[in-house]
Amino acid sequence: MTMNRVTRREFSASATAAGLAAGLAAGVHTSSRAVAAETDQLGVAVCGVNSRGMAHVGGFVNDPRSTIRVLVDVDSKVGEKRADEVEKRQGTRPRVVRDVREVLDNDDVQIITAATPNHWHAAIGVWAMQAGKDVYIEKPVSHNIDEGRALVAAAEKYERMFQTGSQCRSSKACIDAVDFMADGGIGDVNLARGLCYKRRKSIGPLGDYPVPPSVDFNLWSGPAQYTAPKVTRQRFHYDWHWQRHYGNGDSGNQGPHQTDISRWGLGLDRHPNAILSYAGRLGYQAERKDPQYVDAGDTANTQVAVYDYGDKTIVFETRGLGVDDSADTELNALFQSKRGNKIGVVFYGSDGYVVQTSYDRCLVYDLDMKQTRAFTHDSRKDGNLVNVHVSNFVDAVVSRDASKLTADARVGHLSAAMAHHGNNSYYLGETNKSTPDEIAAAVAKLDSRDDDKATLERTLQHLRDNGVDPSTDQLSLGPVLKFDPKTERYIGNDAANEMLTRNFREDFSVPAPEDV
Repeated sequence: MTMNRVTRREFSASATAAGLAAGLAAGVHTSSRAVAAETDQLGVAVCGVNSRGMAHVGGFVNDPRSTIRVLVDVDSKVGEKRADEVEKRQGTRPRVVRDVREVLDNDDVQIITAATPNHWHAAIGVWAMQAGKDVYIEKPVSHNIDEGRALVAAAEKYERMFQTGSQCRSSKACIDAVDFMADGGIGDVNLARGLCYKRRKSIGPLGDYPVPPSVDFNLWSGPAQYTAPKVTRQRFHYDWHWQRHYGNGDSGNQGPHQTDISRWGLGLDRHPNAILSYAGRLGYQAERKDPQYVDAGDTANTQVAVYDYGDKTIVFETRGLGVDDSADTELNALFQSKRGNKIGVVFYGSDGYVVQTSYDRCLVYDLDMKQTRAFTHDSRKDGNLVNVHVSNFVDAVVSRDASKLTADARVGHLSAAMAHHGNNSYYLGETNKSTPDEIAAAVAKLDSRDDDKATLERTLQHLRDNGVDPSTDQLSLGPVLKFDPKTERYIGNDAANEMLTRNFREDFSVPAPEDV
């Protein structure tokens, strides 16, 4: 059965809206759920409930206009356990199925969400919209660029509501900070730096490990090629993030939050013109004191990606080794932290800085690095951030007004694509092990508003601090990829264009954008 098209069942949102009590407001507490009769509630199916999917559950349980009717998980043990938990929270037990295709024609389900591994996101999203469902898809919304294009095309063609799980778009702190910059709060802003300084230990040695018996590995693999009966990582769940067959590394895990905020704050509703990345998966040999050690991951744990938008630049940095980087003087001051993780964005203006230090806090500094104000999202006053984001989505579903969405399909696609661009440059240059001087010469040729030499030196020092000699354990230098934002194709690089999609298995294909 080829799943390029599925039966489309139109859900009448107007009938649902009429049945809802007029006074229902977004974000009402769970105790208010009794206000709406179950038959009037939007039925939700949540796909992937081992981890992030339970945040989806919480958001929809919190909104009295919706109820969880189905849990979809290829791990039957996980599915049944989570169904018990949902029953305690909402008073009714959802059905549990392994295959999302069992839900597509269900009349009691109007919304399908996905918090599965990345390689499943686009298939679930496109199939659901073809079936007349509205969708909430965790970031990154795609595993590759053409999948993101297909999601945008499907949302438009089928007039479906699509929300990306980029909850910072619903954060009062981030909204106020972006408005502040748009009003000239720090002058002209043409550079943003996203940071994922987040310790990631080795996922264990490369080897052959059994698939958990409760997992249907054929369904788990879905659009990706089938590799059973063994897998190559010790921990089956979660560590797929660091294997490019399924995940996109931290550039596609944490990155879409920070690159999305960077685009938003710079007013960039388009793809970059050119991309360059230097990266590597380094340091675990030193950590294990074994020069022959091979970690099971194959995505970068150290990466710098530079995105040229012509008049503006975004830089995204990933550091997965030890992050006690006391030498990063300016960043330490801006984040008000000398040691530990730094997850956020720095906007560089002609009159100062805006720094997103967390999902619920943004700080403003003048050029002398003196803090002048702060923007916050107080969950007690402004609402739990996931709940606010989910309720924004439900507002759009009920009203059939996509303009209400804070993170629609295009937002999700453009921000996920940034991870894909950076990784594509890295993967194409993976065998191009380069010296610091060679990398410095390459970044010097970029049309960039960053001090690329200083960024490189900070990255090299980070490696040295973690026992890695960049002159011997060399970083890989990717090619500069030139991209046409209109055609969404790389210019003059056939190898890069082959990476815009993947070879799908027959029963799990994501249609091309023109075929949705």
